[in-house]
Amino acid sequence: MSGTTTAGARLRAVGGGANRWVVLVVLCISLLLVALDATVLHVAVPAVTEDLRPTGVELLWIVDAYPLICASLLILFGTLGDRFGRRRVLLIGYGIFGLASAVAALATTPEVLIGARALLGVGGAMIMPATLSILRAVFPDRRERAMAIGIWTAVAAVGAATGPVLGGFLVENFWWGSVFLINIPLMALILPVGRWLLPESRGGADGPWDVLGALMAAGGVLGAVLGVKRLGAGDSVLDVKAVGPLLLGGVLLALFVRRQRRREHPLIDMRMFARATFSTSVGCIILAMLALVGLELIAVQYLQLVLELSPLETGLRLLPLTFAAMAAGATGSHTLHRVGPRRMVAWGFVLTAAAVLLLTLMGQHDRPWLLTTGFVLLGFGLQTTLFGAYESMLSEAPPDQAGGAAAIGETSYQLGAGMGIALLGSVMNAAYAPALTSLNGVPGSAGSAASNSLGEAYQVADRLGGSSGEMLRSTARHSFVHGLHVTLLVSAGLLLLGALAALRLPRVMECAAAAEKCPAPRRPEVSLPASREPAEATGSGRAAH
Repeated sequence: MSGTTTAGARLRAVGGGANRWVVLVVLCISLLLVALDATVLHVAVPAVTEDLRPTGVELLWIVDAYPLICASLLILFGTLGDRFGRRRVLLIGYGIFGLASAVAALATTPEVLIGARALLGVGGAMIMPATLSILRAVFPDRRERAMAIGIWTAVAAVGAATGPVLGGFLVENFWWGSVFLINIPLMALILPVGRWLLPESRGGADGPWDVLGALMAAGGVLGAVLGVKRLGAGDSVLDVKAVGPLLLGGVLLALFVRRQRRREHPLIDMRMFARATFSTSVGCIILAMLALVGLELIAVQYLQLVLELSPLETGLRLLPLTFAAMAAGATGSHTLHRVGPRRMVAWGFVLTAAAVLLLTLMGQHDRPWLLTTGFVLLGFGLQTTLFGAYESMLSEAPPDQAGGAAAIGETSYQLGAGMGIALLGSVMNAAYAPALTSLNGVPGSAGSAASNSLGEAYQVADRLGGSSGEMLRSTARHSFVHGLHVTLLVSAGLLLLGALAALRLPRVMECAAAAEKCPAPRRPEVSLPASREPAEATGSGRAAH
């Protein structure tokens, strides 16, 4: 018994040589599950609809409850981990995630599934910032930390991209609940392993935890993301259902910022945003996700509805993006050390924009090599950008604010994703709908219904039948491809805007006050400047998304 305890304590020690890489493996498995769950349900939606018969609103909440709740609670749990222990919050998150997965897998009504997805969001919000903040503390040397973040970001990409593949396989061979059931054995394994291996760490423990501020942040982010998602779903900018939550969220976030600036011991030190590196990194994360996520959603529709690929085939087509992202993560540390954050993030944006422009050559017919090349460039470019932005943001934040900084990064990721769906979805709808609303030989009500989405256009065309139905189907396909091209051009413009924003980042990867080159991985660790690392030496034995 004592031998086991001693071994566990030794593995949890800070700077324990190779042990920190074992910790990284555990953190990456945690992140993989959370990232996987964000996308694995997408291909299961038709099966869920057929089995549970949810209303349109219920189906929307089944899909959105997880990202909405997760995004809104990131700051709350990130700062809670800084105060009361990141490992403790992470382990509780494991338990909640596993329990919610079981409830979701066995759900027999839409309401139960919505509640389970919301509970999954709670668990995900506890896991994501904790993984990154523990990683920040376990790897105090910046070059090693860059390598660890590269692996961490690659795993996130793998999880997100593998979700549709795994989901398609499970739905085709089992039932839709199996997409949640796979989480349970993995969580049952990782919970005791994490309890034994993971180090505990905390940030500053001065002053009481600001409960009101945490709730204000949660409500503000929830309102902002909900409003943005409603706009992305097609609600008018004058619709109170969209503008109401958006305005309320904006007011709560403004009050949160004001409160944090006035408090002696804030949840998040807003002075971090005065640092160009930190604020620019956050902005680059938002822009990268804004340009990509809405585009990814439209690309999946293109593969399934225009090229008529199965869910499993669709997921397999996206695998090159995953492999390219893994390659970018694996080489990210070397690239960052050689070219510096500014060039890395900027050229990542440029490469992603080039990939998006290449994909404008997509048409009515399948062109596998074009898609593969575009997805490879897209995955490598985007992962390069996110790697440089995350590493710069996390290195700029003081260690005692690691949880809050990680939560800001993840919240930016979620906000960017929501904004991307809203903005690019609106662009897509504006380019797609006009050709269908006044189609000769097609009733006005049918054309209006078909203008909502390509999937709905196919259903309307099947009901009409004959030449009218065939004309509606053909027109809808052409309009969708036209809208896709317009959306790709807008996305490329946003990515190039991100490349310009990245010019505010440092030219070199500074590891010392004198801006010396980073040491080789095996050389002694070099501390960041005192202004950035006020608590590195006094972290009370900290070991520690």
